[in-house]
Amino acid sequence: MIIAGKVALVTGASSGIGQRQALALAQVGASVVLLGRRKERLDSAVAEIEAFGGKATPLAVDLSDREQLPEVAKLAADKFGSIDILINAAGVNFRQPAEEITLESWDITLNLNLAVPFFLAREFVPAMKAEGWGRIINIASLQSSRAFPNGLAYGASKAGISQMTRAMAEAWSRHGITCNAIAPGFFPTELTAPVYENPELLGMLAAQTAIGRNGELSDLDGLTVFLASPASGYITGQVIHLDGGFTAK
Repeated sequence: MIIAGKVALVTGASSGIGQRQALALAQVGASVVLLGRRKERLDSAVAEIEAFGGKATPLAVDLSDREQLPEVAKLAADKFGSIDILINAAGVNFRQPAEEITLESWDITLNLNLAVPFFLAREFVPAMKAEGWGRIINIASLQSSRAFPNGLAYGASKAGISQMTRAMAEAWSRHGITCNAIAPGFFPTELTAPVYENPELLGMLAAQTAIGRNGELSDLDGLTVFLASPASGYITGQVIHLDGGFTAK
C-alpha cells in the first residue's frame, strides 16, 4: 500500500469526504492536488498537509463548466506532474421532493455528480495508459442502490456512478487503470448537515448499521489508500460500501 511518488488529484477537497481523502493520501506519501471552489478552505488543508511534511497544492476552480475540463486537467498536472490517482469526490445534493425538482436543479445535479467525473477522468487516461498504471476512485452513495426521501435526482446521479464505474473499468483496466467506487454511509459532511442536525434521525441511522454508529471521517482513510495503491491491483469495476454494515441489515 505504498504510493509515495504518485500524484493524486482530489475534487471536492475543500471539505468533507474529499478533503479527508486528500489528507489520507498525503500522509502516505502522495503529492496531492486539492481541487475545490473555496480557495481559503483549500489553502487551510494544504497548510495542514505541509505541516506534517506532505506535499500538496490548491486548485480553486468550478468544475460545472465541462468545456473548461481540459484546461483544469492541464492546471492539475502543472505542479507535480501527470496525475496517477484521481478521486472524484465533488458533488451536490439539493434534497428536493420530486414535485419541486426543476430542469435547472436536475441538470446541475447530473452534470456535477455524473458527467464531470467521466469527462475529467478521460482527460487523464492517456497519460495513465502511457505509464501502464492509474487509479480512478469515484464516490457513490447508499442512494446508488436505495431510495431515500427527497433524493430522486441525487439518487439517479449516484446510481449512474455505479454503472459508470463498471463501464470505466471495462474500458480502461486492460491498460493498468483500475476504476472503483466508494459508497459511504452517513458521515459528517456539508451534504449530510440536515441529517446531523436531527439527533433522533441520526440515532435511527446509527441503529441501522451493523456496527452501531455512523461514520467518522477517519474511517475513509484505509479504503481510500488501499484503492489508490498497488495493493488493489486486481480489484476493478467494484462499488464498495463503507457504511458500517448499513446495507447488510
